[in-house]
Amino acid sequence: MMDRREWDLKRNCAIAPRQLAHFYAGLCATSFLVAAVWTLRGAWFVMVFAVLEMLAVGIALLVYARHATDRERVIMQDDCLLVELIQAQDIRQYRLALRSIRIVGQSSRRHLIGLESDGVRVDVGRFLTEWRRREFVRELRLALQHKGVSGS
Repeated sequence: MMDRREWDLKRNCAIAPRQLAHFYAGLCATSFLVAAVWTLRGAWFVMVFAVLEMLAVGIALLVYARHATDRERVIMQDDCLLVELIQAQDIRQYRLALRSIRIVGQSSRRHLIGLESDGVRVDVGRFLTEWRRREFVRELRLALQHKGVSGS
């Protein structure tokens, strides 16, 4: 039987990328409709500004959407801790042996949680509040104790 525990540490995202696309489409439609009316009345420069404005907003929303699904996944299974760091389209995976795992808690509010094993260190907790980081460390230590590992 495989004993598995998983933590999904993700960014607090106010709006999903698909919702963002619908919002942007509505914003463009409204802006271009108003600009078209003014262009038909002879104020052609309104359309130029509408295009520039929607281009700038589109770029900003694209940057936001690329990172809206950033997350860190920590999976404890059998004799290892699998850590996935997902940022934009970059996915990095680390496999840490439980027998030599060490948890280095944060010494201040800005420090991340260090997970070390056999000379490999992975920092997690980028998207967690200080309180939630402490809670995650407590949960991880309890899970390690349940498996018979100290986790220092």
